Amino acid sequence: MALAEPTTIVDLEAALKALASERRLQILEWLKDVPANFPPQEYGDHLTDGACNQFIVEKLGVSQPAGSRHLKVLVDVGMIVPTRRKGWTYYRRDDATIAAVAARMTEV
Repeated sequence: MALAEPTTIVDLEAALKALASERRLQILEWLKDVPANFPPQEYGDHLTDGACNQFIVEKLGVSQPAGSRHLKVLVDVGMIVPTRRKGWTYYRRDDATIAAVAARMTEV
């Protein structure tokens, strides 16, 4: 259930639950500047595709299943966008969705 814009209380609740994790907040912070936070990648472009899931999980210092779960939660609410390249998944921020969540919070 990717949220284009959190228009309902349920959508906002899902977005806030996604943000209620220090690790997920850290992922969003790192993805603000992928070239500064992650090493060069063989297939994905830092600017258009984001960071490789393997690099994100390694930087988080968690197991692959735990890292994948954090990434899935952010994808499900539309805050990050996955891109598949040559068997790898890359993630980039969806700043429009993040801004929509922030704007919706000002209305509460």
